Amino acid sequence: MLVFGAVVLAAAAAWAVVSWLVTNWWALIVLAAAAVVGTVGWAHRRQQQRAWDRARQQALRFGLPELDALHHRDFEYAIRDLMLRDGCTDARQIGGAGDNGADVLATDPLGRTWVIQAKHRKDGDRGSAVGTPDLQRVNGTARQLYGADIVLVITNGRFSTRCAPLATQLHMHLADRRVLATWASGGRPLWELLQKVPPPRKGR
Repeated sequence: MLVFGAVVLAAAAAWAVVSWLVTNWWALIVLAAAAVVGTVGWAHRRQQQRAWDRARQQALRFGLPELDALHHRDFEYAIRDLMLRDGCTDARQIGGAGDNGADVLATDPLGRTWVIQAKHRKDGDRGSAVGTPDLQRVNGTARQLYGADIVLVITNGRFSTRCAPLATQLHMHLADRRVLATWASGGRPLWELLQKVPPPRKGR
């Protein structure tokens, strides 16, 4: 009985609303106009937020002391943010268990896929040198698993003397503390600072 009564009341309320709207049809126009204004305002705010986000990214700068002080995982996020700053809109941090040697993946504005391994040293160039095993690890997976056009190992420290010849043989790129400092503190994208970077993908 209670259920029947509730149904009757709901039906009566619905009929009252419909009757009122038929009589006061102008209210529908007002509601529709308010919905349109609200939607336009929301879209405008969203567009502004994106523009502000882009402006913040483009203004991003890091100094070496700031990078040295980071945790190694935060260093990976800093590399990702710098790639975002330079127009790699899909840049993402993937470092962690099962990363297969890749810490950051990105596609640059010229269509090239980057696979980046980030090696952080809390003591900077006074810490242990990045060695050839680090290069071999990411080289073994970067192209096969991720389709890399550019394989990069970047560090706030230094590389052992054997790394540069091996990187040349493996067609990899290295960015040491000096290159990192120029990139992080300036406005030039990383691909303008590295030598022998592959050409843009066709159609770009």
